[in-house]
Amino acid sequence: MTKSGEAVTREYTINLHKRLHGITFKKRAKRAIKEIRSFAQKEMKTADVRLDVKLNRAVWSKGVKNVPRRLRIQISRRRNDDDEAGEEMYSYVTAVETPEGFGGLGTTIVE
Repeated sequence: MTKSGEAVTREYTINLHKRLHGITFKKRAKRAIKEIRSFAQKEMKTADVRLDVKLNRAVWSKGVKNVPRRLRIQISRRRNDDDEAGEEMYSYVTAVETPEGFGGLGTTIVE
């Protein structure tokens, strides 16, 4: 188990379907981005979360209404190089390709 002050990279499968249940159709993709951001904050314990363009395209790939039910994401906790930054670490979230589907995939630590 790594401490919250160390740099680490993990892969998760996030179930967007249960997080978007009951959300208005025209707000689903935007809300999915917010849910991914809050998931990364909770898992990596960093307030500063940056999302990759590839992740944004994956969420919006089927339009604003038809967000994918599940996404495989990779979250990297990295050291902040800015001197003026308020936090020591930030999280960087990107999408991961899963051609075989999501069965049997758990949380994995990427080296």
